[in-house]
Amino acid sequence: MMWRETTLLVVLLLLIHRSHARCLPSSCGNITHVSYPFRLQADPEKCGNKRYELVCENNVTVLYLHSAKYHVQAINYNNYTVRVVDPAIQHHNCSSLPLRSLSRSNFSDTYDDYTDPYQAGLRAYGNWKALSFEHIVFLNCNHSLRGNGKYVETEKCVKWESKGYAYAVGGDLKAEDFEVGCDVKLVAPTSLWTFNNHSYASMHRGLAYGFEISWPTFRIVDVLTLQASGVFALVIVFALVIVVWACKIVFGVLLIVALVICKWKKRCASMFENIENYLEQNSLAPIRYSYKEIKKMTGSFKEKLGEGGFGYVFKAKLCSGPFVAIKMLGRSKGNGQDFINEVATIGRIHHQNVVQLIGFCVSGSKRALVYEFMSNGSLDKLIVSKEESAQLSYEKIYNISVGVARGVAYLHHGCEMKILHFDIKPHNILLDENFIPKISDFGLAKLYPIENSIVTMTTARGTIGYMAPELFYKNIGGISHKADVYSFGMLLMEMASKRKNLNPHVERSSQLYFPFWIYDHIREEENIDIQDLTEEEKKIAKKMIIVALWCIQLKPNDRPSMNCVVKMLEGNIEDLEIPPEPTLYPDETSTYDQTINSASTTHSFI
Repeated sequence: MMWRETTLLVVLLLLIHRSHARCLPSSCGNITHVSYPFRLQADPEKCGNKRYELVCENNVTVLYLHSAKYHVQAINYNNYTVRVVDPAIQHHNCSSLPLRSLSRSNFSDTYDDYTDPYQAGLRAYGNWKALSFEHIVFLNCNHSLRGNGKYVETEKCVKWESKGYAYAVGGDLKAEDFEVGCDVKLVAPTSLWTFNNHSYASMHRGLAYGFEISWPTFRIVDVLTLQASGVFALVIVFALVIVVWACKIVFGVLLIVALVICKWKKRCASMFENIENYLEQNSLAPIRYSYKEIKKMTGSFKEKLGEGGFGYVFKAKLCSGPFVAIKMLGRSKGNGQDFINEVATIGRIHHQNVVQLIGFCVSGSKRALVYEFMSNGSLDKLIVSKEESAQLSYEKIYNISVGVARGVAYLHHGCEMKILHFDIKPHNILLDENFIPKISDFGLAKLYPIENSIVTMTTARGTIGYMAPELFYKNIGGISHKADVYSFGMLLMEMASKRKNLNPHVERSSQLYFPFWIYDHIREEENIDIQDLTEEEKKIAKKMIIVALWCIQLKPNDRPSMNCVVKMLEGNIEDLEIPPEPTLYPDETSTYDQTINSASTTHSFI
């Protein structure tokens, strides 16, 4: 019985080896050796891996990456990298630019057998090597930056359609290096490490050189079937058969039990491994603390500041003296993705109106985030509590609203990647001792390339009452940064009125009543008697409400961008037009479509 199985396995292995041996390397243009795992589209179906298929177009080898076309410059089978370049870049034409932005964040941190065949790194046998490409960031500034050595002028080569000054920055653009009045136009990668940061000609050579991406090493079965000779294959098969029979006879039952236990442990530990892999492959500025240090700083979790669906927040003190807030995360969803989201976004940015992440802790199932301490707590408490709300002057409320608007505008327009928060609400706005607001809780945040106007989401995210209608109704517009604008509008309405927007007594719990009521008063130019206000305070409240009504327009295209919101809040109320009446459901828009469309033509809400 045993010799028959052995013979069958030997024959099968030799047939597989022989079929692969007939797959000779292909060539296209300057790529003269295309072999496993790569294949050309015209190769026999049995040759190469379909997920690594290349196309030969006009004698040029083409690789499709994220549905975009790139020209293959070289394939290195020794270190498993392929160098590609954007086809729009011309070596001797410094005005040529890539067709699209691409950065490290476009690639997964780990290989995915189904969606991500490539990674922005180099993998050797058993060890990861930190070989990721360098970024070149192109910006358009509304004023000259000749005194800034990091910003390289590109006017002789690159000019944008909009007015301003064109600059390029070699390497990652940190928040502290970002100049006010500058917008990121394009992010391009290069793997040429020797380019000169002070010469645009050198940067363009880096773009023309291209960038390297890597693919995973062969599985052991692939190595055997491709490289084993007939004799070597025979020896390996006999050895495998002997091992299999030995396991069946001696360790069969024990092996099955062990496999069940390992599978169970692996399933429980997968979330924590996912987090650890992310932390290993990303050099992060925040400090990593042990769980013992976290417990000591909180005094064994003595003073609780608050709690929510995420877990609990405790007051703590660093060894160096300052107080901090430590968020202990509960059960994670999405394989630890909420923790990764928060560290990946807030851990790499710094802004006056975004809460600062000081450190984090990952120890087995325990995960914690260490933030700067905000002595005045969340804005939610000030709005809900009438006594605390009465202490806030309208000037303070107005300054808080402008600060939050600046913070959200920075997330949308001031970073290398567009950050969509998806949970702007009073609970996530924290106030320091000077009532300076800071945006917190990035567990639902998403990062997207700057040029992406519409994003893809499989499930709605956010808090009822602040979620944009396009998250529910797909026929009114795509999901974009305008979802955060809607949430900010609902927040701004509550701040202006010092009350919640939801009416629990109507037939539908999600129906809003205050925006409708306030709109009627503004349209009829009646006074807004929210409380006993001075004339100046009424003016401030009216301005905030008009801006809020623009932000909560049903259709995303009718809402302003956050940059525009900041300008509206900081400008004169006389310059603000009354927006169309807010609506909640798509079937309520027919009466106002004409009004909305005419209003859209008079405002640039980009």
